[in-house]
Amino acid sequence: MPNFPSIHRFRMPRRAAIAVMALLVAASLAVAACAGPAKVEVPPAADIAVGLDVAKSGAAARLGAAVRFKTVSRGPDVAVAGEAFLGLHDFLRQSYPKTHAALKVESVGDYSLLYTWQGRDAARQPILLLAHMDVVPIEPESLGAWRHPPFSGAIADGFVWGRGTLDDKVSVLATLEAIELLLADGFAPERTVYLAFGHDEEIDGRMGAARIAALLAERGVRLGFTLDEGGIIGHDLVPGVEPPVALIGVAEKGYLSLKLSVEAEDCGHSSMPPRTTAIGRLAGAIHRLESNPMAADLAPPVTDMFDQLVGEMPFMLGLAVSNRWLFAPLVESRLSESPASDAAIRTTTAVTMFNAGVKANVLPCAAEAVVNFRILPSDSIAAVTEHVRAVIDDPVIEISRHGAADEPSPVSDIASPGFAALQQTVRQIFPEALPAPHLVIAATDSKHFTAIADNSYRFLPIRLGPDDTPRIHGINERISLQNYSEVIRFYIQLLLNAAL
Repeated sequence: MPNFPSIHRFRMPRRAAIAVMALLVAASLAVAACAGPAKVEVPPAADIAVGLDVAKSGAAARLGAAVRFKTVSRGPDVAVAGEAFLGLHDFLRQSYPKTHAALKVESVGDYSLLYTWQGRDAARQPILLLAHMDVVPIEPESLGAWRHPPFSGAIADGFVWGRGTLDDKVSVLATLEAIELLLADGFAPERTVYLAFGHDEEIDGRMGAARIAALLAERGVRLGFTLDEGGIIGHDLVPGVEPPVALIGVAEKGYLSLKLSVEAEDCGHSSMPPRTTAIGRLAGAIHRLESNPMAADLAPPVTDMFDQLVGEMPFMLGLAVSNRWLFAPLVESRLSESPASDAAIRTTTAVTMFNAGVKANVLPCAAEAVVNFRILPSDSIAAVTEHVRAVIDDPVIEISRHGAADEPSPVSDIASPGFAALQQTVRQIFPEALPAPHLVIAATDSKHFTAIADNSYRFLPIRLGPDDTPRIHGINERISLQNYSEVIRFYIQLLLNAAL
């Protein structure tokens, strides 16, 4: 999650400072923009979305039980934990009988699930709620650091503990809890609602979500919007903004890994080395890549987030971000100082693998490295590849694609009815939170559905602060009972707002 540093302390040469001060009067005329969007009044949440006690209702216990199914994705070359997934499917059928009676349920790719809640008006565009049932493995050496075993699903100290309580069984279970309650209340959607629960999101979703998307495409389905994980409710994650921020992902970065390979003309005994070895040549190329990152681009959705939050920022920070025509270079420079915020404004370069040599006194005959790029919506796989070739500028080094790659997603419309429904729902369930557009710097299953969806949004209302973000894919993953209640209530209210 991008952690935007404070940018209200600028340092610049004296001459530049004088020039900027000379323009401040003009800039101050635009400070009205610092007021940010007007506060929006929304109706109160529906009665059914108020006062849910997840402990008394059994919802917390059901989430804990789901955690105990070890639906771990270990890699594309490792067998699927089929027994665990099928066990989880049976548990969901038993736990949510009204949902499984009223909705059509299909198994896709053996272990993913597609639910269809048929709407009453076929003319209305359907919507799709996404989540995934798989989780990442546990590092064996970390087991002793868990307060409760990672697959215990323990309920203790006001939390449900275990792998999947944040990423992403929480969304699977909360969605089904919401629908079970709505069905009990007699609710029937006007538009069709699809649920897509993938089994391999953690290893790119090619066998789960991608196949569900292909199936819907074959059936001619066109979605009004999709909603997946991605953004969260951030507490103290946007410096200078005191209220919590509901970061609604409207785009996600693309993904590309390139392998750099070089073969040495001279290899053998290290006592007679050439001027440059295979490792040295490849290391030089990597140094050039790290020293020449792709250019920063202060653009939507990051600028849309700034515009939404500017009214909550300190004066100088608000002045800078609302007058980007003047301060854009300074804002970019400041954001570039932090890896988290730098990732929001440029395509990132990360050397993740290096392989060469077998013995201390033997010159390697070859060397290779893998460089991973997370691509801004304004860039592309082709642009990144060309950048790498130009920066390395060495015909001896072979550049090839390594593994799967995805173009960055389109930037979804923040003026759409779907985004408006999300904003309204946030304001109804989390009245203290500020909804704002957001760029998701990781990958989600929603990338597989962009071809059949007008808009794709990424938001799961889990509350995270600086001490909580490492719990995702980390140690002591947990969700509070209060927050889990809010997540269920969010899905209830969203369906009431968006499915009519």
